[in-house]
Amino acid sequence: MSAARNIHSSGDARRLAQRRLPWMVFDYIDGAAGNETGAARQRAALDAICLRPRILCDVSERSLTSTLFGKKTGRPFGIAPMGMCNLSGPGADLMLARLAARHAVPLGVSTVASTPMERLIEVAEGNAWFQLYFSGDGSGTFRLVERAQAAGYETLVLTVDVPEVGRRPRELRHGFTMPFRIGPRQFVDFALHPRWSLTTLFAGRPQMANFAMEGFTFDRTESRAKADWSTLKRLRDLWPGRLVVKGVLDPEDAMQLKSAGADAIQVSSHGARQLESAPAPIHALTEIRAALGEAFPLYYDSGIRSGEDVLKACTSGADFVFLGRILQFAIAAAGEEGLHCLWDVISDELSIAMAQTGITGLSASELAGATTPGAQN
Repeated sequence: MSAARNIHSSGDARRLAQRRLPWMVFDYIDGAAGNETGAARQRAALDAICLRPRILCDVSERSLTSTLFGKKTGRPFGIAPMGMCNLSGPGADLMLARLAARHAVPLGVSTVASTPMERLIEVAEGNAWFQLYFSGDGSGTFRLVERAQAAGYETLVLTVDVPEVGRRPRELRHGFTMPFRIGPRQFVDFALHPRWSLTTLFAGRPQMANFAMEGFTFDRTESRAKADWSTLKRLRDLWPGRLVVKGVLDPEDAMQLKSAGADAIQVSSHGARQLESAPAPIHALTEIRAALGEAFPLYYDSGIRSGEDVLKACTSGADFVFLGRILQFAIAAAGEEGLHCLWDVISDELSIAMAQTGITGLSASELAGATTPGAQN
């Protein structure tokens, strides 16, 4: 029986992935900063939001479509940029790209993707946004911007919440580095997970593919602290397409970004992987929406685990939502079949939640009645 048949929720995907992945890889994908209280706070905040059940509404015809920058999408959620996705399974980047093409949703292509950006936008049939980290003195950063433009990317996502890489003890305990350095501990870990190890060996060790042809290496731990508002201005002047700024949790920063020419803002705590004491991003989303007004494009990621979570984010002010590590867990659990299965689960959960809250679409007017403000479970 296919393992995908056992995926009925993102929790199922995570449990299956934990069995199949080496400890080092699982904890890299799953881990959060510090003692992981930020991740717990993020989850608790989402759980505390109640949706408002409504009855006797004709919800027989429901739409899960949305619109991004004037383009229709098949779902109100897309794929967040994630580094080294091929760790979850050989070809994972391309699986995600095919999923993006199938549903006409954006694929976030990470600076540290394990497949070149040119290949991913091709497979995604243009449904790809390039995510950018500023690093070091910025020389390599702006070369990647020029390359993204040449590859046909129309949307650039600047991630701004990593001036220094957060400490994630779970991955540090395993000696996780990119690229891999294999020592005795890692060798034993891989030997105890032969299915992953053999398929990865045959496919080739995952690497940071965007740097293979650039003539320089990317140090994941290198300081990014030199980036400031002048860096943003330089990028805005250089980039002719749409600019999304990701990793925003403060309303004042959001207002300044709007004034500085950002086309959209993505509220995110980096999956609680950066600052352990950061506020729950779902709370920041509500505050930032209030500061920006209803018309400015506002997106959300961090901690989304279900279709109900997607609806909660939309009712809290998000125009669009991005899914992250749960998609990697689905791939690790059951490959591309598992990925499509979980995507359908999230879609079904969202559609059912819409029916139960009496809404047929995700317009602001319909969403306004879907939550019970301040209600706790």
